[in-house]
Amino acid sequence: MLGTIINTGTIVAGSIIGSIIKRGIKPEYSTGLFNALGLACLALGFNTCATRMNESEYPVLFIISLAVGTLVGCMLRLDERLKGAMKKGSNNKLAEGITTGTLLYCIGTLSIVGPIMSAMHGDNTFLITNATLDFVTSIILSASYGIGVIWAAPILFAWQGSIYMLTLYCGDILSDTIIREISIVGGVLIVCTGLSILKIKDCKTIDMLPSLAVPIIFFLILTLFS
Repeated sequence: MLGTIINTGTIVAGSIIGSIIKRGIKPEYSTGLFNALGLACLALGFNTCATRMNESEYPVLFIISLAVGTLVGCMLRLDERLKGAMKKGSNNKLAEGITTGTLLYCIGTLSIVGPIMSAMHGDNTFLITNATLDFVTSIILSASYGIGVIWAAPILFAWQGSIYMLTLYCGDILSDTIIREISIVGGVLIVCTGLSILKIKDCKTIDMLPSLAVPIIFFLILTLFS
């Protein structure tokens, strides 16, 4: 768990530094920062989809995952509930910031494979590399959205911690195939986040978050009937 603790710590540190920097940023510079962040999300999301989709053994699974997951999210009114709760506070953009941070921190090869390598071989190289990237990302996010995005840190800890514990006690339960399919869906969600940040289209990414669970459920069903 050392690598996950380091990764979480860098996000907390980066969020604090970013919130301090935010105080000295003029409004016109903030707009530029949001544009840069939105474009970065688009680039990362498209790259993840393009890279992983060519390797996919189930090319239609990500479409089914997005359709089913979004339907579940809409029925649960996740976007409406979370944004409604955030609007009671002082920062209406906090929900978007936390969602953006969670997707950027959690959806990626390093963040998923890292805990597996740590549990199986005690190798924290992937997680420390991911921590370095997340440190820079958290500074930018916090400078854009404020210190509230620090709440993405415990989400990352729970995410990587769960993967670590599953691997430790259940073996290599998350195969390369599952990781690949989750990454494709996650890449689409990161693209949706970028579109929202750039104010091109509000895709209500929060409603789409259950899509990430569909590939896992799909492979569990395959395992049961194989």
